[in-house]
Amino acid sequence: MTVLVIACVMPGNYKAWYPLSVILFYILAPLPTMLWKRYTATTGSSDLHVRDLAIFITMGIVVSSFGLPLIMSRAPVLEPLIGLGTCYLTMIANLIVYSTYVGFFMTLYSEESDYSMW
Repeated sequence: MTVLVIACVMPGNYKAWYPLSVILFYILAPLPTMLWKRYTATTGSSDLHVRDLAIFITMGIVVSSFGLPLIMSRAPVLEPLIGLGTCYLTMIANLIVYSTYVGFFMTLYSEESDYSMW
């Protein structure tokens, strides 16, 4: 999140806070996976179609969070909403946040970990 705030206050960016809009994607990204886990724990079903749908929706959200800064740095053509430096810093923030999510879910849902009782 620090890198994201730094991306917003860069000097060449005219203090545009548009990159903070990816926080919505940070909130939405883990929801399909958590709902799928809750569904399989509640119903006892091992339906792979629901898992595949959860992964598909999660990947759509993740790709959207990487695509939004690219679109904001290219449109409108004459005066983009954000600069390229801001776009790169937002992508770095995305990498940090999503690698943290992956580490969290790998630890939480591993069978040999004591954290799986959450």
